[in-house]
Amino acid sequence: MPFNALIVSSDSFPVRADERRRLGIPARRTDGAVRAVRLEGVPPKTARALVEIMGGAGGCAQAAGMRRGGRAVVILQGDGVHYHAFLEKASRRESTREAALEMRDVLMRASTWPRVLALARGRLPLGQRTLIMGILNVTPDSFSDGGQYLDPSRAVDRAVQMARQGADLIDIGGESTRPGSKPVSLKEELRRVMPVLEAVVEAVRALPDRRPFLSVDTRKAEVVRRAAAAGADLINDTSGLTHDPAMAAAVAESGLPLVLQHIRGTPGTMQKHPRYTHLMPEIAAFLRVQMEKAVRAGVREDKIVIDPGIGFGKRRRDNLAILRNLEVLVSLGRPILVGASRKSFLKEGHPLPPADRLEASLAAEALAIAGGADIIRVHDVREAVRVASLCDAVLRNHD
Repeated sequence: MPFNALIVSSDSFPVRADERRRLGIPARRTDGAVRAVRLEGVPPKTARALVEIMGGAGGCAQAAGMRRGGRAVVILQGDGVHYHAFLEKASRRESTREAALEMRDVLMRASTWPRVLALARGRLPLGQRTLIMGILNVTPDSFSDGGQYLDPSRAVDRAVQMARQGADLIDIGGESTRPGSKPVSLKEELRRVMPVLEAVVEAVRALPDRRPFLSVDTRKAEVVRRAAAAGADLINDTSGLTHDPAMAAAVAESGLPLVLQHIRGTPGTMQKHPRYTHLMPEIAAFLRVQMEKAVRAGVREDKIVIDPGIGFGKRRRDNLAILRNLEVLVSLGRPILVGASRKSFLKEGHPLPPADRLEASLAAEALAIAGGADIIRVHDVREAVRVASLCDAVLRNHD
């Protein structure tokens, strides 16, 4: 998308009649939310035309950054009636057609949210409740639980425990991507992951009722191939397809869904002075480019999940801003996964070890759910399930 269109704000207005009555709002039909849409890199002629057309449609618009012929950022604001009239006219004018079509696509994606994610062994329903992904690190050096589950028998016990606590997915990883970590060889990652994955697959199949899906956290194409053959249901690439050139093709060949995470740099370099001019638009632009890369390689778009990458090339202020503005990523029209559990930005300058960050982790997870996260990736499954249940009761009208 050349203009990186994003819905940057949406005034929540109750849609259900019973919710309007509780606020003392007449239960008549309404056009709903007033939305602001941001476009960047807009040529001056197009920017002026967009502002003019939106004003004529009854909405509001402004352009900035056109000094000395520079390209503009355009902000348009209106409700459904305003956008309908705007898009009708702007899509017929040559100078504004491309921007109008991109805006139409973004508004459509935000209103026709995916309802299901097809996995290898079944389907994950989306939108009904928040899904919980439990973390199972089979590494000696992960920042929170490194070394605890290297033994396959202990890893299986932990996987079964998380399943019984309510995990919908279990994410198995054999390479630490904590800040400053060094890459692990393919041979070593396979040695760590495959025995555990194979054992957990068998253990999950033996469960009498609740059977979580299995995700493999990897940046390597060959691990994808081996994991898919062994029974994995999902691939979680923390590099967002930037580490292994063969990764996208391997995921496409496997047919598995893919989590694309935003990262700036590599785990070894990502926390060395990360800087952003416009944080959320830059994250969205990266994810869009990597989504297109995956689709070109053969990954179906309806099998892609996006992750803003909290802690991956971000300062504390950036991580907090992601939680504050997560709703912006709804513009991409894909399920959103957020992993904030026990990460260092939660300690607020205090020397809290990862195991003592439970309360802050749960607060961050609640904020992520409120911002539109479909899946939260957590260490503390039982507690996260309880938090998600209350959040869903409030946000999804689960009385």
